[in-house]
Order: sequence, then C-alpha cells, then structure tokens
Amino acid sequence: MTTTKEKNAVELVTFGCRLNIYESEVMRAHAETAGLTDAIIFNTCAVTKQAEREARRAIRKARRENPNSKIIVTGCAAQIDPQSFGAMKEIDQIIGNDLKLQAEAWGADNAERIKVNDIMSVTETAGHLLKGFEGHARAFVQVQNGCDHRCTFCIIPYGRGNSRSVPIGEIVTQVQKLVEEGYKEVVLTGVDVTSYGADLPGQPRLGQMMRRLLALVPDLPRLRLSSLDPVEIDDEMWRLIENEPRLMPHLHLSLQAGDDMILKRMKRRHLRQDVIDVCKRARDLRPDMVFGADIIAGFPTETDAMFENTRALVEECDLTYLHVFPYSERDGTPAAKMPPVYPPTRKKRAKILRDLGDQIVIKRLDEYVGQEANVLIEKNNMGHSEHFLPVTFKETLAQGTLVRAKLVSHDGQKMAAVKI
Repeated sequence: MTTTKEKNAVELVTFGCRLNIYESEVMRAHAETAGLTDAIIFNTCAVTKQAEREARRAIRKARRENPNSKIIVTGCAAQIDPQSFGAMKEIDQIIGNDLKLQAEAWGADNAERIKVNDIMSVTETAGHLLKGFEGHARAFVQVQNGCDHRCTFCIIPYGRGNSRSVPIGEIVTQVQKLVEEGYKEVVLTGVDVTSYGADLPGQPRLGQMMRRLLALVPDLPRLRLSSLDPVEIDDEMWRLIENEPRLMPHLHLSLQAGDDMILKRMKRRHLRQDVIDVCKRARDLRPDMVFGADIIAGFPTETDAMFENTRALVEECDLTYLHVFPYSERDGTPAAKMPPVYPPTRKKRAKILRDLGDQIVIKRLDEYVGQEANVLIEKNNMGHSEHFLPVTFKETLAQGTLVRAKLVSHDGQKMAAVKI
C-alpha cells in the first residue's frame, strides 16, 4: 500500500500493482482539474482476499480519522464486487475501473454513489499525459490493460476486462514528456504486457513497440518491464535483450509454479522447461541478466513432490527476486472448486520459498561487492542499480538522479555504496 497526497487536496491510497500506481496519478490529475478537495481515494486490488481485507480495514480507519472527508473507492476489488463495497457505510462513492480514468467521472455533478459499468464492454485503452509520479523517482507508463487469458486462479480479468493496448505514438509522447520532466527511468506496465499490440492496426508486438520507443526517445537512460509471460517474448525483444544497454538486465517472470501438472491446472501457457529455456537464452545473450518471479504456493492439488519441483526450479534458474503468495481462493474462479491444500501448508510452503529467495539475494549481493553500478536515487539516499539491487548511501543525494557508485558491502538485504 502506498499513500500520497496533494497539499490541501486529495489523498490517494494505492494497493497492488504498478499499473495501479500509474492509474492513481491519472486520477490525481483528474481530481485536481475537477477541483476535488478534502477527499480520500482508495485504489483497490483484488489479486488476493488479503488485499481486499487490507483495503476494507484502511477504509474504515480513514473514516474514523477523517469523519468529514469524502471517501471514494475504485480499483479491481471495487469493480468486481461493487455491491459489497457499497454496503460499507464509510464509503461515499464507488467508481469503476475504466471510469476512474475518465475526467468526467470526477466532476462535481457526478453524484451517483455507485458508478460501475460492464468492464468486458471496454475495447480501448487511452494514453494519459502525466508530468510525474508523487513520491516516485521512476515513472510508470501503461502500455496495455486487461487480459484475454483465463488462468484458473485469477479474478483480475473480471476487474480489468479483455486485453487492449495503448497505441505506440501515445506511449512515445508520454515517455518523452516524462523525460523532459527529468525522469531517468520508465517502467512499462500492464496486466499482460506480452500480449501488447494484438488489438492494434498491424498488430505490433511488444518488442517492436519498445524498439521504436527507445529510438524515438533517445534521451531516456533506463527502461524496465513490470512483468513478462515466459513464452511470449518475441524475436524483436530478444534482440533488445542482447543489444540494447538501456533495457535493464532485470526481467520479472510471471512464473506461478514450477510443476507441469500444476501449471496445466492453472491453465498457464508455459511449462517448466520453457522457463529454464528462457532463463538460459537470456543469460546466453546477456550474462549479467537477473530474474524475479511471481509464485503461488499451495495451489489446489499441489503435493509435496509438486512443490519440490517449484522449489528446485527457483534454484536451477537462479531466480533472485521472488514475490511469493500463499494460494488465495477467489470466488468465481475454477481453482476455487478444486481440492484445496490445507492453509497452514500453503503458508509453510510460501515461507520455504521466501527463505530460499532470501538466500539467493544474499548470494547475489556477495557477487556484487567491490563492483561498480549506476544507481537511480529514489528516497532517503537509497535506490536501485541496473540489476535492481537495493543500494544505500551515507551521503545526501538528490532523488531522481543517476549516480555512479562503488558497492562496498551489504547487510543481507541491501548494498552499501559510495558515490564515485
């Protein structure tokens, strides 16, 4: 959860993904233009039950502490279950996931308490010109929204709709604007970014869009991707991985599991060997490549042997940054009807994976002691290197600057460095 606030205006409380961070800034701009004041906007997440519980808890707390403020709730959880949120007396207004990005939804004359439409009817995703991101040194740019796939555990398509892409020209214009505002790093975000372009004229792929973006915005120093489906990296993107130094050597994979039977039951598009092949190919092209991964522990029917296949895959592929979630049932998904794994077992398996992830991070930090890196300073004299290593400095450094640094030591979680 992140909280940002314009002075004397609107407080934004953002849960979940990087796409939500981007969309919160769009809402901030619309609310400011509409003259909205003394309001708290909650941009919710629906990826797990826990995410929804945290949002509801935060909403109740906000009402207790701000009895006179207007509380507006939007995001995936509100889109999927508007009536449940509508039953909360703390909430003044609920706005749907596509309507929240439309300026007219924030006008003073829009008093309807629940404004949520059929997300599956939305066929386009417009770009938005943002000057910056409050509290963030890196910028997030939406290139795609929604998802055409139906993984058995996932409720998000019902909060986001079907896949739709932002035209390349609008992406270029947005990134150019952010670079002019001083941003040194842009993260391309979406729900299923590797599906980019299928709905656009000519059906450009993600790699083609990235190549054109980097060519047309030559002053952008660093480009990252939020998440990738392992089997949908196109040929143009492979060429960028090999030859484009401005594409950071850090890829985050939507892995979910490392056992073929579980992957099939999840209705994923890859198998275990596909992940191994992708990691090997990327490192053959760029030996310093590091990987992160999303993993669900304790998916229904997962046996100890199946879990061991996932744990072993993390080691075999040397996955550094793990986002591990114990499986969470979502009403309306096929997986919720499958034979469940005992919840304490899910938590135990998640802890095993997180502990393994911590060990791999320490190994990675050990490897970088004594090396040099370019670090984007974010806040409190801390930032991230090209390989997404967290790096801290004792000296005071300006947020948003790129600093050449010598990595001198680590504490098991982050590097200590000195500016060169």
